[in-house]
Amino acid sequence: MTILDASSRRSALDRLTAHAPFLARLAELNPDDVSRFLSDGTDAALDHVLPPPVDDDIMRTLRQWRGRVALLLALGDLSGEHDVAATTRRLTEFADRACDIALAAAFAERVPDEDPRGLAVIALGKLGSHELNYSSDIDPILIFDPETLPRRSRDDPTEAAVRIARRMTEILSARTGDGHVLRVDLRLRPHPEVTPIVLSIDGAISYYESEALAWEQAAFIRSRASAGDRALGTQFLAAIQPFIWRRSLDFRQLKEIGAMSDRIRDHFAQGQAFGPGYDLKRGRGGIREIEFFAQVHQLIYGGRDPSLRVPATVDALAALAAAGRVEADVATRLAGHYATLRRIEHRLQMVEDQQTHCLPVQPGALDGVARLDGLADGAALLAMLEPVTADVGACYDRLVAERAVTAGLPRDDDGLAAALAAAGFDPPGAALRTIADWRAGKARALRSPAALDALETMLPELVKALGAAPDPDATMLRFDKLVGGLPSAVNFFHLLAAQPALARIATRILALAPTLADALGARVELIEGLIDSRAFDAPADKAVLLAEWAPGLAALDYERLLDRVRDHVGERRFAYGVQLVAGATDPLVIAAGYSELAEAALQVLADATVAEFEAAHGRIADSELVVLALGRLGGRALTHASDLDLIYLFTGDHLAESDGVRPIGATTYYNRLAQRVTAAMSVPTAAGKLYDVDTRLRPQGAQGPLVVTLDSFERYQREEAWTWEHMALLRARPVYGSDTARAAVERIIADLLAAPRDAAKLAADAAEMRDKIAAHKPPQGPLDIKGGPGGLVDLEFAMQVTQLASGQCHDPNIAAALACMKAAGLAPDSVCEAHGLLARILVMLRLTAPEGEPATAAARQLVASQCGEPGWPQLLAAHDAARQEVADWWASIRPLKQETKP
Repeated sequence: MTILDASSRRSALDRLTAHAPFLARLAELNPDDVSRFLSDGTDAALDHVLPPPVDDDIMRTLRQWRGRVALLLALGDLSGEHDVAATTRRLTEFADRACDIALAAAFAERVPDEDPRGLAVIALGKLGSHELNYSSDIDPILIFDPETLPRRSRDDPTEAAVRIARRMTEILSARTGDGHVLRVDLRLRPHPEVTPIVLSIDGAISYYESEALAWEQAAFIRSRASAGDRALGTQFLAAIQPFIWRRSLDFRQLKEIGAMSDRIRDHFAQGQAFGPGYDLKRGRGGIREIEFFAQVHQLIYGGRDPSLRVPATVDALAALAAAGRVEADVATRLAGHYATLRRIEHRLQMVEDQQTHCLPVQPGALDGVARLDGLADGAALLAMLEPVTADVGACYDRLVAERAVTAGLPRDDDGLAAALAAAGFDPPGAALRTIADWRAGKARALRSPAALDALETMLPELVKALGAAPDPDATMLRFDKLVGGLPSAVNFFHLLAAQPALARIATRILALAPTLADALGARVELIEGLIDSRAFDAPADKAVLLAEWAPGLAALDYERLLDRVRDHVGERRFAYGVQLVAGATDPLVIAAGYSELAEAALQVLADATVAEFEAAHGRIADSELVVLALGRLGGRALTHASDLDLIYLFTGDHLAESDGVRPIGATTYYNRLAQRVTAAMSVPTAAGKLYDVDTRLRPQGAQGPLVVTLDSFERYQREEAWTWEHMALLRARPVYGSDTARAAVERIIADLLAAPRDAAKLAADAAEMRDKIAAHKPPQGPLDIKGGPGGLVDLEFAMQVTQLASGQCHDPNIAAALACMKAAGLAPDSVCEAHGLLARILVMLRLTAPEGEPATAAARQLVASQCGEPGWPQLLAAHDAARQEVADWWASIRPLKQETKP
């Protein structure tokens, strides 16, 4: 190994440790892989990371394998041993193999004596072109052959295929204590709202030959049979080649290509100026513009020139240049820009394994991304990227200009442009094009005469409602996305025409609450629930919710029950969010309502999962599962975006066995049961997503068993637990189990919390832990309500140290505990009000600015009003004062830092 090799590898590890917490954790878990990388290099280290076998613990082994591969590929990327092309190719190869393993496991569970066959994974997007992102999801289409798919004797072929595919998706996507393997998005299939997740090969071929849209043609440029029955997948792709590569494009197709260009550029124009917060993927001059630049040329010329039918973007640019379709200099520059943008995109995703494409807004976080790439700071990163995006944008401008002659002019024979301008669209051009697309039937939901009539009936009121939004063009884009996802728009438009108030509510949602807008886009029928005036009643408690749901759940099988509970939770959560947007209910009341809703869902799904498990594996006498909630669920204060912090316990003897045909030991029994409860709560189904479940607060964290006995839990807490784990118990509350079992857990927790403490050591331990949190997760700006000086984390540390030291006020709800502490003279009088303000801000920002981006001006006014302030400046002043109160309290409790002597 040369000195240069050693230096670059050590530098990569140092930057990873300092600036990428996700990868730093993987490095701690896999020290042998790190050592082998440092001594032998990336490829040699990867040679020792073998794919796991298909076994009973497939969920864990796949996730651990993924973690090792992710770590080494990141080190290879950061050290320069792998370029972007090599990294994305390796990531794709991993995804292909993971899909094969998960599919084999799903087949083995369903038809254990059969070889996997008859089901193919068709990769689209970056998976299809061997260009997978570091933290990307995958966008496959699943195809099956009813004649060759193995199945049980009484299974319908489609049902069997769906069950196998659903299990494969669960194995890959479910988030466990070990993370996930791959996020799987199956929405690129035809009519995803109404079709099963697996399509028969004949039905799929028929659709793509007769009904498919222009964007679907573009999507299949980057397609291949990537996993499963590859022969079947290759057969399908061969059959639809005439759909993908047409020898001649008619005028309609050229217009659609032009319209696609316009829509992308219109979307990019919405606030995507280069700088902090810039979207590397979707922003003007970003990754997607390079990809679309290549794909447009491929669509136009690839039907006659097979040399242009290459999936990878850089390869396509080279092929287009070689064929004389794109200037060689332009192709070379765009290929270089593509590598640069993808490299920085990977840096963003390496930080916390998030599927993000946006540069951080906060200077500290931007500096961290830059330093992970080996640059001095965020300013250097922006200076490097600015000429790249400017050149890409200029090339794309020329493409848009070239295609504009084919795009046609939108209809305006009814004075629509003037109406749009009068309503608030200035200029009205983008909105005019969007409505022209609707009238032309570009959206699937608007292809029938009845749908178009319904559109025209309510269009005047819709234009007024959208124009009255704080940002009419952005709201129009969100509404267009909503319409584009509908299977039919007839009833939706008739409903809005008949209920003008709903149109105003829908517009307010689209303008102010991106989270609710996404939910409405996925399930437009949510708007119908707002017709019932009870949607604005105070949130129901768990008992009321269970009573309401019970009649409709009683006769459902397990799979349908999962979907129905997701429907119920989605409807309630949406209605609660609308109450916040409407300013109708105190955010703290809604936070409690979110918690009751989650607890009701857990009760129903855990009961059903236990019953299913007992039917298959028997019961364990004198034993049961208990679920302990911590964090926000424990404290009855969830936000719209909160995950659930859970600890699983079981009562009885750990040496006992189940009474099933094949007895299972208690520990194995409950660990498998708890995994299924987690999956029931977290795995996306056809009805959508429910909750993310985090089990890392259990004894020994992610390295410990998922479930332990009550005795083991108590022993660990008494003999091994760190101070911070006892602090976490102050917000612990049993939420599932019999009254007897819950009472036993409550007694254990009460005894632990009442134990005498060394106050000085307690404060020192807490201060050390708080410093680690601050170093590991710096605040994301001044409105990071939880982090930073005087945030909610500081408040919790201050109160928890005081609660443990005094042995008083052990209520898991923070507001109730603070009120008790104030009455007992243990907390400053002003801290209760400070907590109330900060907690309300947090609830509102999770709804109006879910990704941490700055809230819009209109959303700011909403947040201020809901927090009891007349405007945003006043809210900021109150926020700063509240943080100072909290910071002063925490400073009075934590020991002073000892200065190091020179």
